[in-house]
Amino acid sequence: MDNIQTIKQRFGIIGIDEGLNRALEKALRVASTNISVLVTGESGVGKENVPKIIHQYSNRKHSKYIAVNCGAIPEGTIDSELFGHEKGAFTGATSTRSGYFEVADGGTIFLDEVGELPLPTQVRLLRILENGEFLKVGSSKVQKTDVRIVAATNIQMIDAIQKGKFREDLYYRLSTVEINLPPLRERKEDIPLLFRKFASDFGLKYRMPPLSLDESAKMALIKYNWNGNIRQLRNVAEQISVLEKERKLNSKILKNYLPDFDYQLPALIKKTNTDNSFSSEREILYKVLFDMKNDINDLKKLTLDILNESSTELVQKKNKNLINKIYQNDKDISKKLDNSIEPISIEKTSSQSEILNKSNDPEFDYADSVIEEEPLSLLEKEIEMIKSALERAKGKRKVAAQELGISERTLYRKIKQFDLNLDDEN
Repeated sequence: MDNIQTIKQRFGIIGIDEGLNRALEKALRVASTNISVLVTGESGVGKENVPKIIHQYSNRKHSKYIAVNCGAIPEGTIDSELFGHEKGAFTGATSTRSGYFEVADGGTIFLDEVGELPLPTQVRLLRILENGEFLKVGSSKVQKTDVRIVAATNIQMIDAIQKGKFREDLYYRLSTVEINLPPLRERKEDIPLLFRKFASDFGLKYRMPPLSLDESAKMALIKYNWNGNIRQLRNVAEQISVLEKERKLNSKILKNYLPDFDYQLPALIKKTNTDNSFSSEREILYKVLFDMKNDINDLKKLTLDILNESSTELVQKKNKNLINKIYQNDKDISKKLDNSIEPISIEKTSSQSEILNKSNDPEFDYADSVIEEEPLSLLEKEIEMIKSALERAKGKRKVAAQELGISERTLYRKIKQFDLNLDDEN
């Protein structure tokens, strides 16, 4: 049996990732058997290569190999495509037709996007997996077929089963062996290799010098999320090969071809502090401490209200340590704030016992009033941050919420709270 490197060369597979190697090794081991295989992974990871490898290294390699995209066939005709039909079975059936399972008898059939199959078709497929029998549409004659089935899907099958969109018994029959291909963002070392391969191919295709990457461009490729996986990387390489005059690429050039590049980078990145940059250290500190300060203020007010309502010395004694701890925590947090943030200031009396026992003392009232007030500079800064994020996101709340590190629901609540009167474009 050939080794993994030989398989990669034969089928044009690029990469050194361990997850990819495990998947290919699994495909080689299962090829010599007749058991069903389910290939899983996100769209664009190259799932179509696995059934080809399984077929070529099986005893069926000299028989037919048919690939069927289940998601591309209309629901009304998919049974006819897979199992065939008799003449007159439905309008337009002017002659008898053989389906893929009849044509591929003795070979391998690859059912891509198998999760898109309608439920009645799933029942027919289950019967083939169980005993190799099927019926043509419009026929009552049982036919036999000896077909190796390899299926693939990019959906979460367990979720589809729970929603009633896919039969549980069919899933377990298809996934006797499950092979998962990792997404491109988990194959960091493979991304520059794949890009160079695509750049070389398109250079030959369009008779242009091939693209090359400097270090900043390599880092940009690695950091990008690649939701479209290998298919997206290939498209980007082709675009740049055709459109870009500069053949030595840097990160600045690449960003013009990578959608939402800035939003997919890690949130905490060292950048030069500017007034409009959310990534500056000061604004990060505002965001992190704002909710913490609110929680501390609420806890203080609740504790002081309890003490005001409690007349017994025992209740006061139990809460004394809690008051000390709250004030000390607030003092520590205030020290960490930047000088531009006005910390919450609570002056202590000559002793903690005076605070606990003199509920009518002016200083006690002063502490309570500070708890209820929000520092004006902090509120203004939060409003400014929200406005800036929404402007950069062109009013799209979902994008703005991701940048701010909060949920879209929380952002909507804050917009209403501060009466920002922004148009809802999302």
